[in-house]
Amino acid sequence: MKKTPETGIIQLVVATGIASVACQLLIIREFLSGFEGNEFVIALIMFSWLVLGGTGTWAAHVAEQRFSPSGLSRLALLSMILAALAPLTLLAARTARDFAFVHGSAAGFYTTFAYIFCIVAPYCLLLGFLLPYSLFCARHLDPQFSGTRVYIADNIGDVCGGAVFSFILVFVATPLQSMLIVNSLLVASALFLLSGSELLRAKILIPAAVAFTVLIAAPGVEKISLHQHPGNLVHYEESRYGRIEIFEDHGQHTLFLDGRPVFSDRNVTMAEELGHYPLSQVKNVEEVLLISAEGGMIREIEKYSPERIDYVEIDPGVTRAVFEYKMLKKIPEINVIHADARLYLSRTANSYDAVIMNLPEPETFQINRFYTKEFFRLVRARLSGGGIFCFHSGAVGNYISEIQRKKISILYQTASEYFPEILMLPGRRLYFLCADRPLNPDIPALLSEKKISTSYVHGYYYGNITSERISDLKSALYNNTDPNTDFSPGMVAVMFSQWFAKFQTTPALFLGLLALGLLVYLIRTTGEEFVLLTTGAMTMGGELLVIFAFQIFFGYIYFQIGLIVTVFLAGLLPGALIGERLKNMGRRIFLLTDGVLVVSMGLFIAALYFAGSLMPESAFLLVGGIISVACGMQFPVALHLGGAGNPAAVRAFSADLIGAAAGTLVISVILMPYTGLFWSAAALIAMKTISLGFVSLRYE
Repeated sequence: MKKTPETGIIQLVVATGIASVACQLLIIREFLSGFEGNEFVIALIMFSWLVLGGTGTWAAHVAEQRFSPSGLSRLALLSMILAALAPLTLLAARTARDFAFVHGSAAGFYTTFAYIFCIVAPYCLLLGFLLPYSLFCARHLDPQFSGTRVYIADNIGDVCGGAVFSFILVFVATPLQSMLIVNSLLVASALFLLSGSELLRAKILIPAAVAFTVLIAAPGVEKISLHQHPGNLVHYEESRYGRIEIFEDHGQHTLFLDGRPVFSDRNVTMAEELGHYPLSQVKNVEEVLLISAEGGMIREIEKYSPERIDYVEIDPGVTRAVFEYKMLKKIPEINVIHADARLYLSRTANSYDAVIMNLPEPETFQINRFYTKEFFRLVRARLSGGGIFCFHSGAVGNYISEIQRKKISILYQTASEYFPEILMLPGRRLYFLCADRPLNPDIPALLSEKKISTSYVHGYYYGNITSERISDLKSALYNNTDPNTDFSPGMVAVMFSQWFAKFQTTPALFLGLLALGLLVYLIRTTGEEFVLLTTGAMTMGGELLVIFAFQIFFGYIYFQIGLIVTVFLAGLLPGALIGERLKNMGRRIFLLTDGVLVVSMGLFIAALYFAGSLMPESAFLLVGGIISVACGMQFPVALHLGGAGNPAAVRAFSADLIGAAAGTLVISVILMPYTGLFWSAAALIAMKTISLGFVSLRYE
C-alpha cells in the first residue's frame, strides 16, 4: 500500500496509543511503590490522567483556532517530546517524593493528590493534545477524513500497549527499559511520518536524537534512582506482582515490597509474637499454614517440631529472596506454595493445627478479602479439631480512638461469625487468636510447660500485656457493627476514614468541587456529550467492578487481570467499527447500547449474588467484552450527530475522558468503600437508565 501522509498519521496514533498505555501502567506501578501499595492512589492517578487528558484535548481545539495544523513536522516534534517525557515522568515519580515530603513520613489525601497531579501533568496534557491534533492535521490534508479512524487507531494502539506490557515487558524488562522499548517505537513512527519529505531535516533530526538519548540513558540510572531507604541496595527485582528490594544496613537485611518493609532478619519481637502466641495454645503442633511470614519466624516455629509447615506466598521472587538472604530458615519440614492464599484454601483438602496470617491491615480491596466473613469461613473449614487461627491489626495503646474502636469491633464481629472464642492480645500489634475452645492468655506459662525458651516473650510479655488491658480492650468494642464481607468492605471504609483523620482532613471539599465541576459541565453539555459522559463513567466503573469481583474469587492472578484490562480496551475497537457502519441509525443505536449496558451490568451482579463462586473466569471476560463493545459503538454515533467537525470531535473526546475520570473516582473512592460492590453497580445502572430515558426524549 502506498504511503500517504494520512497513513503516516494513523500509524503515529497507533504508536502513541501503545506507548501511552504501557507508560500509564508503569507510572501507576511506580506511584504504588512510592505510596506503599495504597490502592486509592490508582484512583487518583487515573482521575488526574483523564482530567489532564481532557484538558489537553480542549487545548488542541484552542490551538487549532489560532494556528494552522498543517505542519506535520510540528506533530512529529510533539510526539518526540512526548516520548522523552515518559521516562522523565517515571523518574520524577520515583525520586521527587523525598523532596515533596519528609523522608519516611506518610502523606495525606490532598498532598498525595497534588503530588500525583503535578508529576503527571506535562505528559498527560501533551498526550491529550496529540490525539485531536492528529485528527486536525489529517483533516487539513483531507477534509473528509473520518474522526472515527483516529478513534479506532487509538484503540488499536491502546490494546497493543496493554497486551505488550502485561504479557511481555513485565517479564523481560525493568520499568525504564520498558520505557525505552515502547517510546523508541513512537520516535521512529514520528520520523516515518516525515520520511521521503523535505520536512525531514536537521530541525527534526536533532529532537529525534535528543529523545533517543534520553530514552537510552534512562535505564542507566535505574538502580541509582531506587535508593531511597537506609543502607545499601543488595537485591532488586521487578516481578509481575511488585517491586522487590533488599537493603543491608549494619548487617541487617530488610525486604521492601512496593516500598513497604515486609521482612527483616532481626525482628525478634514480631517473629516470637507471631509464632508463639498461637502455637503455645496447641497441644500437639503437626501441621502449620503460614500466609506470608516474618523474618526469623521459621526458627521459632521449629521449636514445636511440626511435621509440615506450608508457607503460602504468591510471589516466587519474594520467597527466593528471603531464603537467599537467610531471612527465613530453610528446613526440611517447610513446603513453599506459590499461590494466592485464599484461592489455595478454597481448593486444598489439607487440615491444619494452626493458620497464621501475617498480612498488612486491609487498607486496599486486594488485602481486604483476607479479613472478610467469607475468608474466615474458609479458614475455619481447614482447621483441625482444636486448631487455632491467628491474624493481627495495627498496634493499640491505652487510649483507643473512635476509628480504632470501630476497626477492632468490625474485625472481632467478623471473626466471631465462625470462631466462638477470640482472644485479643495487645502486643507490638493487636493479635487475634481465634478458636472453638477456651484460650489461655498466659503465654509465658504455656511456653514453660512446653519447655520452649524465648528472648522477648518471657522477658517482656507480663509488662506489656495484662489482664486489665485485655479486659478493657474487649469492653471497648461496639456491639452493633456489621461484619466485613466481600461485597460490603466495611474495613476499607474505616481505613480510608483513618487516613483522613490522621491528617485532620476530610474528602468533602474535594468531592464537593468535583460535583460542582460536573454540574457546570452538564449544564453546558449537548445531548451527545451527555451520553458519552455516562458511557465513559460506565466503561471505567464497570472495569473496576469486574476486576474487584474477579479478585474476590480468583485472587491477584496477573495474567487474568491483565487480560480483563486488555479485553475492555479491545472491545472498544469492534464497537467503534460497528458504530461507524450504523451511525446513521443515531437514536436507535444509543437506545440499543444503553439498554445493553443496563441489562449486562444487572445480569452480572445477579450472577455474582447467586453463583459467584461457581462462575468461570471466562464469564468475567465476557461481561467486560460486552460492556466495552457497547461503549465503543456510541462514539461514532455521537460524533455523527454532533456534526462530525473538529469542534464536535473535541467535545466528544473530552466528554468521554471526563466521564471516565468521574467514574473512576466515584467508584473507587466513594461507592466501593462506603456502599460495596452491589450498590456501586446499582449506581452505574441508575446513571445509564437516566441516559436511556434522556435519549428517548431528546431524539424522539
